[in-house]
Amino acid sequence: MSNAFPRVSFFRHGYDPAGVDEFLEDARRAYEGGVPAEHFSSDQVRQATFNLRRRGYDIAAVDAAMCRLEAAFVERDRATHVAVNGEKAWFDKVADRATTLYPRLLRPQGERFAHPKRGRGYDAQEVDELLDQLAAYFDDRGEITVDEVRHAVFRPARGRRAYAEGPVDAYLGRAVEIILAVS
Repeated sequence: MSNAFPRVSFFRHGYDPAGVDEFLEDARRAYEGGVPAEHFSSDQVRQATFNLRRRGYDIAAVDAAMCRLEAAFVERDRATHVAVNGEKAWFDKVADRATTLYPRLLRPQGERFAHPKRGRGYDAQEVDELLDQLAAYFDDRGEITVDEVRHAVFRPARGRRAYAEGPVDAYLGRAVEIILAVS
């Protein structure tokens, strides 16, 4: 086990150091060894989860490193793709992926995602506001950063005033991927 990250106090929970270290070692081998994106990519970094443990790694420090790691994998994929196919092909690929996001932006507010079947979800109005910012960004009418999307926090809501969390998270993950790809 390394001391790559600061640890939280004994009375607090942080990410399990063994799980974080193992994931980062796998990521390092994949990045340095040129493992194809199908085997280890920015998606795996974005979707990684770690168990919580008393006296674990500081969550904010690990999350910041994971953001940098995700950007590094996107940049590696971009450089590889551009070297083989050219920059226009890269932007065509990114544009093709971005078009999968746009239809949802055209839906009326309050109807962009499914509502939770029961329990709580994300406040639909707050999600819609972020999606409006994304629409402006994609239409070259506004600015938004990866961190604004990645670190968006929505109040909980219920019923028709809420969106189910899973689809929103997946959508925003794809948006992060697109923004990183063109940065």
